[in-house]
Amino acid sequence: MVVNPEQENELPTNSEYPELEAQLDEVKIDIEEVAKRQRRITSQLEIAQPRDTVWQVLTDYESLPEFVPNLAKSQRLEHPNGDKVRLEQVGKQRLLKMNFSARVVLDLVEMPPERIEFEMVEGDFKGFSGYWLLEAAQNTTQLSYSIFVWPPRTMPVSLIERRLSKDLSLNLVAIRQRVAG
Repeated sequence: MVVNPEQENELPTNSEYPELEAQLDEVKIDIEEVAKRQRRITSQLEIAQPRDTVWQVLTDYESLPEFVPNLAKSQRLEHPNGDKVRLEQVGKQRLLKMNFSARVVLDLVEMPPERIEFEMVEGDFKGFSGYWLLEAAQNTTQLSYSIFVWPPRTMPVSLIERRLSKDLSLNLVAIRQRVAG
């Protein structure tokens, strides 16, 4: 985790995504306190596209930074077992007038075209895991994104909870926008 107060103007803030923010009220969000410093945050959004189309966008991992706000890097790495997907992702944003960067290496298990489970194997959190769920209906997809996060002691959990809640919602809206073309 890197915090750099000297480079305040390098990163965009979420206010640079007004077209996404205008749609945040369409996202259902649920926050669960798992333990004192651990949270499960789940967001859901309906996308008026078939599940296979949503799956294609979601699993084009290296293209995600092109349209997902605050995702600076998403790179596929070689997995030692070969049967899973391993990703390195770096998120960047401003918190409390400082630039913040968090890195995770995730192992993913894909269950096409309905579920992707992920777990951090290396990174800046004590714990980070979750899943993507794609539920099909008539030419629509209910997309759910659920994460379990356990931030290090140096990060206020309430700040992380608020930030991640908004970011998960922005991510779903960005994916819907990308799928719609």
